Amino acid sequence: MNDFVIITDSCCDLPAKLAEELELTVMPLSVLLKGKEYRNYLDEREITFSDFYAEIRAGHQATTSAVNADAFMNVFESVLIQGKDILSISFSSALSSTYHFSTVAASELAEKYPERKIITVDSLCASLGQGLLLKLAVDYKRQGKSLEEVHAFVEEKKHQLCHWFTVDDLNHLRRGGRISRATAVLGVMLNIKPILHCDAEGKLTGVSKTRGRKKALEGLVDRMQKTVIDSKSQTVFISHADCIEDAELTAEIIRSRMKVKDILINSVGPVIGAHCGPGTVALFFLGTER
Repeated sequence: MNDFVIITDSCCDLPAKLAEELELTVMPLSVLLKGKEYRNYLDEREITFSDFYAEIRAGHQATTSAVNADAFMNVFESVLIQGKDILSISFSSALSSTYHFSTVAASELAEKYPERKIITVDSLCASLGQGLLLKLAVDYKRQGKSLEEVHAFVEEKKHQLCHWFTVDDLNHLRRGGRISRATAVLGVMLNIKPILHCDAEGKLTGVSKTRGRKKALEGLVDRMQKTVIDSKSQTVFISHADCIEDAELTAEIIRSRMKVKDILINSVGPVIGAHCGPGTVALFFLGTER
């Protein structure tokens, strides 16, 4: 029986239509902008992504908040009372407390519903890295796999899910405590574009620096070429923070160097965008190592 529901959060950055097709329950994180709180729904019902980035480009700063335990309790219980089990796959615990709150809710509800199963997963992923993991999980579930089998599959695949990205403005990383003010100022002056990734622990880590935007985008693809597993069979995911042209250029570079099954491009939502800033481009695929 495939009698279980996959629950996740909006930091997966999947297109709303795809999330619906995958039958995912997606819980929104929130962003506070100009004194107003907006929930980061994939369908942009409370704030459009273009409006959000316009405000950030205008100099306004945003803060974010996780999905709390009460929200998880409500959503989890709505599934459990239907007699279904749960596989909850959350945004990396190194970047958000969302996963922690999912475990708190699961622990409390396990006592109330001892006959049901609730499995929580720290994806160690972010943005469309998390989205790609979810797509793989649903595809595997639809092969008739059990809750336990899909859980084991996700735990294996998350360690192969590569996240490579570059940012356009180092000052957003500075505000997030990722780099020093001096490094940010010097980087802007010298047109330095860092290449970063989400490491094996789900943390953001700087790897190298390039001069110029195109070289940074080429650097993402360089990393992919080194570790990608059977690119011909993969659908590669690319997310962007209000810079679709750069995302499309990255896709062109990939296709010029290797064969891939397909490429999906989508926006970085406001929650992750609040920390990385406009102009971020990220590349996600399965590789031999994170």
